[in-house]
Amino acid sequence: MLLLDQGLPRSTTLFLRDLGVASTHVGDIGMADASDAAILRYAREQGLIVVTLDADFHRLLAFAGASDPSVIRIRIEGLRGEELCRLLIQVIDRCKGELEQGALVSVSEAGLRLRHLPLPN
Repeated sequence: MLLLDQGLPRSTTLFLRDLGVASTHVGDIGMADASDAAILRYAREQGLIVVTLDADFHRLLAFAGASDPSVIRIRIEGLRGEELCRLLIQVIDRCKGELEQGALVSVSEAGLRLRHLPLPN
């Protein structure tokens, strides 16, 4: 269900799997050096939600007028694997339907912002 981008702790996938959430890290599938566009393409083909620290994913989807894949952007630096896992579980619980339909979610210390895909022109 989740594809974690480079820069996020690989250990997060272990914590997520222990809770029954399917997840993988780009480094575990040979995509550590892949472009953002390639990661989005892979996520779209596999039906995955991208989790990233990188704002470029949101920009690429907006520019393309794409309706998928969903992207969760974490705007909180320095989270350890277990902390990120807890945060992602909260985001998924809160936004499950929107993420299944196509959404951009930004998570910061101040809260959560959700936008449905495709973004209006």
